[in-house]
Amino acid sequence: MADKHILREWVLEALEELNGRGTVVEVSQVVWRRHESDLRAAGSLFYTWQYDIRWAAQQLRNEGLLRKTAPRSRDPWSLP
Repeated sequence: MADKHILREWVLEALEELNGRGTVVEVSQVVWRRHESDLRAAGSLFYTWQYDIRWAAQQLRNEGLLRKTAPRSRDPWSLP
């Protein structure tokens, strides 16, 4: 069963599909399309994944794997 930590990989995977840049909605659409069955089988993550994907993006920013944005920014997420 998946937990929120897998979302880090899925965000990177989605951004690669989106040519390195995408809004939270675009990234979420790719994650849902690719991993709907995983999310449905993930227990409570199914109910929190759209919140947790933002946590995953922040973790990736902290690690330098995602470009930093201003706090509360609506800028697209992008690979460095």
